Amino acid sequence: MAAELHKGSMYVEQDPEAFNNGDFRKNLDDDGRPKRTGTWLTASAHIITAVIGSGVLSLAWAMAQLGWIAGFGVLMAFSLITYFTSTLLADCYRAPDPVTGRRNYTYMDAARAHLGGRKFQLCGLAQYSNLVGIGIGYTITASISMVAVKRSNCFHRHGYRNHSECETSNNPFMIIFACIQILLSQIPNFHELSWLSILAAIMSFAYSSIGLGLSITKVAGGGPARTSLTGVPVGVDVSGMQKVWKASRAIGDIAFAYAYNNVLVEIQDTLKSSPPENKMMKRASGIGVSITTLFYILCGCIGYAAFGNDAPGNFLTGFGFYEPFWLIDFANVCIAVHLIGAYQVFSQPLFQFVESKCAEKWPENKFITREHAIDIPFVGVYYMNFFRLVWRTVYVIVTAVVAMIFPFFNDFVGLLGAASFWPLTVYFPIEMHIAQTKMRKYSFTWTWLKVLSWACLMVSLVAAAGSVEGLVQSLKTYKPFQSQE
Repeated sequence: MAAELHKGSMYVEQDPEAFNNGDFRKNLDDDGRPKRTGTWLTASAHIITAVIGSGVLSLAWAMAQLGWIAGFGVLMAFSLITYFTSTLLADCYRAPDPVTGRRNYTYMDAARAHLGGRKFQLCGLAQYSNLVGIGIGYTITASISMVAVKRSNCFHRHGYRNHSECETSNNPFMIIFACIQILLSQIPNFHELSWLSILAAIMSFAYSSIGLGLSITKVAGGGPARTSLTGVPVGVDVSGMQKVWKASRAIGDIAFAYAYNNVLVEIQDTLKSSPPENKMMKRASGIGVSITTLFYILCGCIGYAAFGNDAPGNFLTGFGFYEPFWLIDFANVCIAVHLIGAYQVFSQPLFQFVESKCAEKWPENKFITREHAIDIPFVGVYYMNFFRLVWRTVYVIVTAVVAMIFPFFNDFVGLLGAASFWPLTVYFPIEMHIAQTKMRKYSFTWTWLKVLSWACLMVSLVAAAGSVEGLVQSLKTYKPFQSQE
């Protein structure tokens, strides 16, 4: 019985005999699964871990392309849209009723329950391809931060002029990141990630605060940087067409910085059922998005004030001063640790999807379904599954290899944001809300929701075009497995 209760829920069990005594129903939720224990606090940690990721690093650059007016406006617009659609999606965790209906364990399950048919299949394609892309993007970003630590120490020892001695490939650090992920990927599911998400959230606050502090110091200690209401001036730094492409990429970068709806349902599935999950999730989303937006505005605006129109693509690894080097090293270590946790938050839905589908198709295959109990001294019993070990290891290796082949940070981030924002953050939550509430076609609410969806589609297409153009330019000087920053 202990092994049955374990599957899909716990990977370490301190006392297996406890399940054989007494009425174990009190340990189960209404769907027969082990009782969920998550709270708005753990959900907020998951959200902050998912949202404050590598996207924050490019916000100063994005502000430089858009300027004070459009940059601030786009940040606030994406913030409000993300929060609004997250509240719609929170109500779709259960169907048909948002409080008493049947649970949907994944984003794709929610799409199946509310939409079905071809829309459900398109939702799965959009979600899981985006999760793979995020894994690749985080591998690139983590390696850049690790390399920055090594280069900073090298500059400190040999001086800033000896750039040739401090050249470092990102590839070994991508391999180190992948090895860590192979180990952590053996955590079976989302329910066991709370500790990692809380640690990652702390790290995100740490490096964002350091970057913010360094930017404030630069503003206070140096001359005023060149900024403007409309960003990089046409005819001075860029041509008219370059301005359009870079502004489009900047919009994609900001969209990527707010991406978390693609794992919202999976986060909500960790919450205990009282008070209702949708109310707790809306509270967690409000807290998570508010804290994130505050940090984004501070980092983006003050970063732009510090570096002006010359703001680097990654404001921690690209700016022109290296002191205090130990503080910058610590910030980059925090980025790497945060991305270790964020990689798992975005990979777990894909892991569970593949494993559940394989278990359904080959239920008699012991390689796929059997859990092997391993007694670990002072820890308890760890349940190992050979299919989980092989499949997740292969997945991590593939994302690392692709990251080494295409290490284009800014363009990749912008393309991911553009590709995921409209379908996963806007379109499917709105469509599911309309279906769940049985909203009358062409009513006022139906009309403005559709207008919002179409407007966001146009923005996503523009951002995608800018990112594709940037990738094309990067590919012109591209060499396989050559690190790019």
